[in-house]
Amino acid sequence: MSSGKARRDAARVVREQMARERRRKRTLWVSVAAVAVLVVAGLIGWSVYSSQRADEYTAPPGANDAGTGIVYGSGPVTIDLYEDYLCPACRQFEEVSGETIDQLADEGKARVVFHPVAYLNRFSTTEYPTRASAASGCAAAGGKFREFTEALFERQPPEGGPGLSDDQLVDIGVEVGLDRDTFGSCVRDDTYHAWTEHVTEEASEAGITGTPTILVNGQPVADRSPEGIRAAVEAAG
Repeated sequence: MSSGKARRDAARVVREQMARERRRKRTLWVSVAAVAVLVVAGLIGWSVYSSQRADEYTAPPGANDAGTGIVYGSGPVTIDLYEDYLCPACRQFEEVSGETIDQLADEGKARVVFHPVAYLNRFSTTEYPTRASAASGCAAAGGKFREFTEALFERQPPEGGPGLSDDQLVDIGVEVGLDRDTFGSCVRDDTYHAWTEHVTEEASEAGITGTPTILVNGQPVADRSPEGIRAAVEAAG
């Protein structure tokens, strides 16, 4: 082989190697750019979704500023109650300590924030917890939240079934003093369905994993008896 041919072959090999290296770098940069575009698009999408989600619900009258619960009482100590209308333990809690919670609010010792979460939809064939929570928003709009909540626990349906129908929820509202037409329209139009989703989502993000959960000034209360709750409120006050 002549020296000239050898040099030409060597040069060709070098050119081919350089071309491959350029293609490799070009492919790498295209991939990096594509990933960057996807990341930016994802961030923009999340930002749009978050802003829309923040604006897509309407909290009922009587809700706190965060729209995560209905407030009653104006005492110096805050009691947060997280309850699901299908939760048997919540019904038990209401039977034992519900009156004490109301008394603390009425005595001016506590500000109660009731968060009607819908954690137990999987135990209902009609998503009763969501429907009941949304109906409680309608009751709040009519100024009968506490009365309606008490009645819902008194008539709590069993888990695993359809729960109370919308017509039954409306009948209960009328029994506690709500206007049938106004309250009925609110319930049937799913007026506070999105609000219920907001309440439930925010509770989950706050680390509330079960119901009932009782917090006094942000601290969990282990003793949920009337005496235990009064003691926790007195200590916090």
